[in-house]
Amino acid sequence: MRTDLAVERLNAESPGAGVAVTRVEFAYGHITRVVVEDDNGAKALGKPQGTYVTIECPGVHEGDADLRYALSCTIAEELARLLPPPAEQKTTLVVGLGNWNVTPGALGPKVVHELLVTRHLLSHAPESYTDGLASVCAVAPGVLGLTGIETYEIITGVVEKVKPHVVVAIDALASHHVGRVGTTIQMANTGINPGSGIGNRRKALSKETLGVPVIALGVPTVVYAATIAHATLDAAVTAAGGKRNGLRLSDDMRSELIAEVLSPHLGDLVVTPKEIDALIESMAKVIAGGINVALHPRLDLQEIASPGTRPALLTGPAISSFRRITAVLCLAPATHMLWPRP
Repeated sequence: MRTDLAVERLNAESPGAGVAVTRVEFAYGHITRVVVEDDNGAKALGKPQGTYVTIECPGVHEGDADLRYALSCTIAEELARLLPPPAEQKTTLVVGLGNWNVTPGALGPKVVHELLVTRHLLSHAPESYTDGLASVCAVAPGVLGLTGIETYEIITGVVEKVKPHVVVAIDALASHHVGRVGTTIQMANTGINPGSGIGNRRKALSKETLGVPVIALGVPTVVYAATIAHATLDAAVTAAGGKRNGLRLSDDMRSELIAEVLSPHLGDLVVTPKEIDALIESMAKVIAGGINVALHPRLDLQEIASPGTRPALLTGPAISSFRRITAVLCLAPATHMLWPRP
């Protein structure tokens, strides 16, 4: 099964030993929390030990501003659960993984573009101006084909100089189900392998490799063509099952048939929706809104944005400080868009 989502690796009937699963509902979808507790669970799920949170919101792209606002709030709450205690979050480094020239892989860089970054401001401002703002910095390192440098090497150098206390890495993922493309967010405290969504696995970004906790956050943007073909054959077999002399195909026969159609050049073909550009733009704003609030917990959500209003500008004591800092240093605009509201 080619998928980056822990929820798609679960056994439908029983999660198995070493895996704990809880499901909760929220206004516009549901949340699945999967905890891989030991080596048995890691082996059964094919994922490292840790916590995996999957937020599914099928209607996120229907243009409902209240829905996107609620989803950003949900992302903020779930991300805050995975982050270290606030006292230990002295500086957070956000890494936008992916190729900004390839739309399905541009999620990470686009999220970075929407973030409220403050480290450069706080380092130059009096303490009285920094009340309520956390130290956040961000980088979009590109990919090996663009820079000639492994992502791991770039991030290792940044971590060595900046010395963050936690890294939040955003990347595009692959799903096993077409319906989850652009509508599902996965978070995990186990780190990430850049490029894993398209089978181009690079060296992992994790606590073991970087020396600091790494929270991974991603959205499925592609599905393998072979996965869609398998699902189509399954549906055909199911539809013919009640008929006389219906289709009978073993798993091996299906795999051989699909391989014959897609090989030799299209075996790793991936598929993405034609409206992927709009999906990426929308999800980047929603995710950035959630990350901004999770990393700056003193921001007042009621002051930041109210459902049904015009585009919401950051307000409140923390942002008043932000405006004063930027006005003095002339390093950023006096206001900053946080929520993707129409």
